[in-house]
Amino acid sequence: MNNFIKQTFASVLGSLLGLFIFCGIGTTGLLFLLFAVATSKDTGPVVKDKSVVVFDLSMNITDREPSSSEAFQQTLSGVEQERMTLRSVLDTLEKVRRDKRIVGIYLDGTRTSAASGLGFASLKEIRKALEECRAAGKKVVAYGMDWGKREYYLSSVADTIVLNPLGLMEINGLSSQPMFLAGALQKYGIGVQVVRVGKFKGAVEPYILTKLSPENREQTQKLLDDVWGEWRTTVGASRKINPQKLQAIADNQAILEATAAKSSGLVDRVAYADQVIGELKELTGSDKDDKTFRQIDLEEYAKVPNNSLSVERNSKNKIAVVYAEGEIVDGKGEDGQVGGDRFAKIFNRLRQDKDVKAIVLRINSPGGSATAAEVMQREVRLTREAKPVIVSMGDVAASGGYWIASDSNRIFAEPNTITGSIGVFGVLFNGQKLANNNGITWDSVKTARYADTQTVARPKSPQELAIYQRSVNRIYNLFLNKVSQGRKLPGQKVAEIAQGRVWSGEAAKQIGLVDEIGGLNAAIEYAAKQANLDKDWQLQEYPKQSSFEERLFGRTVEETRTALGIEKAQIKSSNPLTTEFQKLQQEVEILQNMNDPQGVYARLPFNLKIE
Repeated sequence: MNNFIKQTFASVLGSLLGLFIFCGIGTTGLLFLLFAVATSKDTGPVVKDKSVVVFDLSMNITDREPSSSEAFQQTLSGVEQERMTLRSVLDTLEKVRRDKRIVGIYLDGTRTSAASGLGFASLKEIRKALEECRAAGKKVVAYGMDWGKREYYLSSVADTIVLNPLGLMEINGLSSQPMFLAGALQKYGIGVQVVRVGKFKGAVEPYILTKLSPENREQTQKLLDDVWGEWRTTVGASRKINPQKLQAIADNQAILEATAAKSSGLVDRVAYADQVIGELKELTGSDKDDKTFRQIDLEEYAKVPNNSLSVERNSKNKIAVVYAEGEIVDGKGEDGQVGGDRFAKIFNRLRQDKDVKAIVLRINSPGGSATAAEVMQREVRLTREAKPVIVSMGDVAASGGYWIASDSNRIFAEPNTITGSIGVFGVLFNGQKLANNNGITWDSVKTARYADTQTVARPKSPQELAIYQRSVNRIYNLFLNKVSQGRKLPGQKVAEIAQGRVWSGEAAKQIGLVDEIGGLNAAIEYAAKQANLDKDWQLQEYPKQSSFEERLFGRTVEETRTALGIEKAQIKSSNPLTTEFQKLQQEVEILQNMNDPQGVYARLPFNLKIE
């Protein structure tokens, strides 16, 4: 027995000692690796003289940096996807404009394009940066196989546009095809009651109608007309094509083969990729024996140090850029969401930071929780009293997204930004019919008339609906007052242009909801001017992403499950049928994000998507 105990004790002690040694070596090795990475000096990519920057149009471009979970998922999957922030793309193109070693830009549209995920407002900012590069003498060449309206909107800025002989071009106007769930909800016995203010507030229509209301159709048509009109004007100016001719092409041809695209003046040449590469080799002075032209990828070129081009800023004066991208939700929110409490804390800290002289709030949000929007707007207002707060609207800054913008010093938007939608609503579901059809019933015991108003066992009574309507009316009036005070507009005028109506950026400027047409860079320059900084400033971006160590060691089990895709299955396909399933999935996710404590929401029409 004693021998057994001794042997067991020795075995355990040996195992513990071995584990300790293993962990010590492993930890030491890992720390050494991290130290080596941290202390190594990377001078950045080598840029050869007479190089061309390759801009792959399949690259994923977003407002914000990838979250820790997204970065972790990509690391585990081993699948690298080119991804840059819009700000990084604009900064990199500015470096291209200044760099004498760069002779041109190649817009590569040969792969499936992720540009289709960008809104026209973001594309316009990139397009403007490309125009400035071209004006500085950089030759811009665009080549593609299958161009949609977004890809061509960007590529039309080029000096030379080339389409593959088997390529196609889609010039067929814009459309929006919302999905309506009312029939399915009724079929399965799910009851829906709504309370809303604003005749144009179409966010609730998918749950109660089977098609667009006349008011929603009117506002959607006007929005599409505005965005399409800007598309025709911009593309037409670059290609020297009358906008009316572009309209005729959309009405009569829609899908153009390569030869038809050339005869219509949409492209300059029809050629194969090797022919274009041969011309780029001549431009870069590459040897005939070289496999390709002298080039550097845009994402790689972004790593070229700014100081080598004399545009690096190093100042104690900071301009903070805060990115509010995604659904507005109550609380802290998750990755890809705008959590009211989290963003309020960011503004609170920035307000007290003496080095931060001005703030640019970049909004790319359809809205969401009215409570969260109010929490954020309050902090924006308090911050504005201490230092300038300038808003830059991205592809969409509507409803709750406009709520948080309304009390800033100045609002910038692109002509094709989607904004407005000043209105609120609530959606009340019940499962009485569904349950009863399956033999399930409820009963109730209560001490007051309205004690069970939160139940999903039955529809709300007229008296209960009146209570909810009063709450919606109160928040809507609060919204109107905030817009009136923040924008210095008469209350009557705000009431007329509100009603939940969606406006383009250009239309919003005409009615006073937007101050100036311009992108993120224009907003930053204005912020610097308002803070009297001249050129003595540098940018800081928020929310700050977690460090490598935090991603490696600080993840929870729940975060890891989400990153690995265990919780939610994502449908990824270009097939039209699965695209409709994606729409349905998005509708369900929107419902999951509806967490306002009062059940009142300031949000854009749910499935307004321009195609």
